Amino acid sequence: MASPVLRLKRGRDRPHWHPWIFKGDVANVGDVAPGAAVTVIDADSRFVGRGFFNPRPTLCCRLLTRDDEALDADFFRRRVGAAVARRAEADLARLVWSEGDGLPGLVADRYGAVVVVQCLTLGMANAREAVAAALRTAAGDVAVFGMDDPVAARLEGFAPARGWLDRPGPASAVVHEGPVAFRVTFGMGHKTGLYLDQRENRLLAGRLAAGVEALDVFAYTAGFACHALRGGAAGALCLESSPEAIAGARENLALNDAAERARIVDGNAFDVLRQLQRDGRRFGLIVLDPPPFARRREALDAAARGYKDINLRAMRLLAPGGWLLTFSCSHHVSDAAFEEVCRDAAADAGVTLRVVERLSQSADHPVLLTVPETRYLKGLLLEAV
Repeated sequence: MASPVLRLKRGRDRPHWHPWIFKGDVANVGDVAPGAAVTVIDADSRFVGRGFFNPRPTLCCRLLTRDDEALDADFFRRRVGAAVARRAEADLARLVWSEGDGLPGLVADRYGAVVVVQCLTLGMANAREAVAAALRTAAGDVAVFGMDDPVAARLEGFAPARGWLDRPGPASAVVHEGPVAFRVTFGMGHKTGLYLDQRENRLLAGRLAAGVEALDVFAYTAGFACHALRGGAAGALCLESSPEAIAGARENLALNDAAERARIVDGNAFDVLRQLQRDGRRFGLIVLDPPPFARRREALDAAARGYKDINLRAMRLLAPGGWLLTFSCSHHVSDAAFEEVCRDAAADAGVTLRVVERLSQSADHPVLLTVPETRYLKGLLLEAV
């Protein structure tokens, strides 16, 4: 059955290589139910692709294919299967990464025998059962837990799922990331349970930690601290303000026989860093992994001030020869802008830092060259000299 047609305005060529279509790109669109598939054509009636349309948000359509094919169960089986096949077999992995895997609006993360699915668009939420069937074909007979982002669901106009799709699975799972064990409780916490985009950076922190005091700022459930302590850190201080995250941090530290060498401080990270500086503390490994300071482009100036402040204070706490892993997950903040902020912070802090490595998200979060939004996590490994 032919889908309704969305015609682009003349000169709006970006959808030929980028999957996002905004309301301002649209000349006209046929009679289509919110969340349903549309066929996209350009001003000269040339086929562009097919995607899900929703008149509610400004970003009204995301292309799933540039081939003339139906967005049906067979499509999801092929596309999800290809995404899973690109990953090495693992019980802890992002199986589907939205635009990076040609499935904009869909995230699927595996935690052992459970896959947590997060739908970010109405169209993808409507396709949840087809997605689950495709995941089971590709990844085995997994239990599927829905954990949608409530902000995205509100914007798109659907009720966010938070629960098992068709049959219950375990309340939690213990998964392993290298030498470290983490407990994931389904339906709790941020993202889908863990920040899988930091997997490779957490392993890096563990390799740098032998014999030093570590400081894990915005620690969440102490992922970096656990790796540091398993890597031989003398001790770790975790800064976190969420009671739920602190409870998870305590459990993860205990799982890794590291609770006695760690301390968790409940408080505002900016304030605690100021106090640590006044106390004359120094750390051989510091990790700054804050939440996004710029969720909108209009917040860039305020975000730059926040990133500079937090980095300046961390740099003043860094011991000679120490390591700083600093990150931004705000996709509106470019690599160049983030590095400039860190450069200004180092100048104001009066420290000399060597850029050892530029960091990014884990490899199971693939980046498309023509879709720069797929690379949102950027970071620096800096050494005090």
